[in-house]
Amino acid sequence: MGTLPSFAAVVVAAGQGLRAGQPVPKQFANWRGKPVVRHSVEALLNAGAKQVVVAIPGGADDMAIAALSGLDVALATGGATRQESVQRALEAIGATDRVLIHDAARPSLSRPVIERLLRALDKYPGAIPVLPVVDSLAVDLGGVMSGSADRSTLRRVQTPQAFRFADILSAHRAWTGEPTAGDDAQVLRAAGGTVALVEGDEALAKLTFAGDFVDQVLPVRIGTGFDVHRLAPGEELWLCGVRIEHEFGLAGHSDADVGIHALVDALLGAIGAGDIGQHFPPSDPQWKGADSARFLQHATKLVGEAGYRVGNIDVTLICEAPKIGPHRDAMRDRLALLAGIDAGAVNVKATTTERLGFAGRGEGIAAQAVATVIANS
Repeated sequence: MGTLPSFAAVVVAAGQGLRAGQPVPKQFANWRGKPVVRHSVEALLNAGAKQVVVAIPGGADDMAIAALSGLDVALATGGATRQESVQRALEAIGATDRVLIHDAARPSLSRPVIERLLRALDKYPGAIPVLPVVDSLAVDLGGVMSGSADRSTLRRVQTPQAFRFADILSAHRAWTGEPTAGDDAQVLRAAGGTVALVEGDEALAKLTFAGDFVDQVLPVRIGTGFDVHRLAPGEELWLCGVRIEHEFGLAGHSDADVGIHALVDALLGAIGAGDIGQHFPPSDPQWKGADSARFLQHATKLVGEAGYRVGNIDVTLICEAPKIGPHRDAMRDRLALLAGIDAGAVNVKATTTERLGFAGRGEGIAAQAVATVIANS
């Protein structure tokens, strides 16, 4: 994909979303680990939007600020109708040639759709993403079929919708039609503008009902982790959050707790969040000698932000010495406390390599971990 033309964006998030059955308007409800509106805003910013204005309900500033924390956006208070909300947001945009107008309730916005829309504006004042109608259609007359429609000429319309900025702003200012304009393409057409059709995306489905917020993530995910640290004199030995008296300790940039490090990687792997080195790079001096408990607490926090909770943990320590048995219960309790789960959901065990390899020669300790995370209901 090449460089996209410069553009601004409006995200329409000014509705109440009552049918979605959420405790807050659906655009601010959590979906796949973050507020619905944040998905679209991040996608637009990542695609290169120079300005993003989000239209929100009156009195929803605090919810919007929390949902969009850290993002470079402006807020505009919406009006009584969608058309009024969009116009207010457009009025808040500075100089731009092209603008995308997107419904926050369609969070799965991909860059290819954005690119197709912006390219269409080279020839047309407006462009919308559409999908074919695949089902047969019937005309409903009081619960009785009275006719059919030719689906070959019909299309399902999605957002974002793209426009030359001056054209769509002028069209909204001139709008005198029904106050319930379904979308901005209708507003442009009412002003005489031509709207091109480009290929949409099935993933751009609109979140509408309570069921749309259920089962949108896998109910259970699994991650694995593996780590190794060498044994060295003069170091403390920390394993699974417990300090053990031993003639050697593990050497590493932090406290080198190989059990926790493997577990952190397992949790990050379960939610697709990279590895421990990405979050706590060994090149960063702030982590020198750091307590690995902080790493596990961070990973557990990320699990929660992704819409999950830690299910169970299984850690295997691989070493000839020290003996793990006397410390197993303390390790289980410590890991359970850090992960926020019951100790009964934590298992710590140990094995040897029959004196083979670096672990068998007492040069280091390795650890494997498996963790499950469970979707929050």
